[in-house]
Amino acid sequence: METREKPGPEAGPTEEGEGERPVAPVRRRARTAALIAAAAALGIVAGGCVGYVVQAGRVPTKLPPLSQPVLRQGKGAVPVLTAAEDRQVRTDGDLRKLLLPKPRGARGSVLAEGTDGWLDLAGYAGDFQDPAAAFQNQLVDEFRRAAVTSWQADGGYDIEIRLVQYRQETKMAAHEEADHEQYWASIEPDTEDLSVPGTGDGMAYTHHRPQAEAGHRSSYLGEAIASRGGILMEIWVYGSKPVPMKTVMDLAKRQVGRL
Repeated sequence: METREKPGPEAGPTEEGEGERPVAPVRRRARTAALIAAAAALGIVAGGCVGYVVQAGRVPTKLPPLSQPVLRQGKGAVPVLTAAEDRQVRTDGDLRKLLLPKPRGARGSVLAEGTDGWLDLAGYAGDFQDPAAAFQNQLVDEFRRAAVTSWQADGGYDIEIRLVQYRQETKMAAHEEADHEQYWASIEPDTEDLSVPGTGDGMAYTHHRPQAEAGHRSSYLGEAIASRGGILMEIWVYGSKPVPMKTVMDLAKRQVGRL
């Protein structure tokens, strides 16, 4: 069984092009927010004092009448989204139901992870090169939950799909994570990439050079990464021969359609 490790979130591009991503950037953002809030509070107090002094020196003026023109009520029914049309209703439900279903008769994959379709934070962080740093970064990114499925497709390809959901109360974490993973995928040598239709940031990749790790057989990889709202979509296709872009793109388009 192959051990798959993704580049950890502790390293990546910065504004200067090189460097490390801070493990807990939320602390710096919180301090900046506190300074902005304090400045705003001082501005309100100062503005209120000046306004009071100016108003106190003015001659009182007669108030306008309180009556207002009658507003006409709009006609027609107010459109209400059904549960099927409301994306938030779907994504707040059972996230596993949004995963692509396994093809009928598909065999089990060596990539199988999680329990009953769920992958906890420790299991998710365990696939990074630095699990401890990844765990902490995912906490900062407001990791909520992750659903996972896998199977072995015709041709001997092993497929795994994950939907990772973030709370996104302070940041657009799903989009940031997608951008970060796409950076690492794009710098692999001999890589072909295409944008995934129907997404704003989705990309599909096929790596034409086999990836090898000590103690494991070499394998080829195809992957797709995208975000939709607070959900990060990750797709991996492994095989002993190059993965066709058509295979990766078909999976990506169908999975995005379910979101």
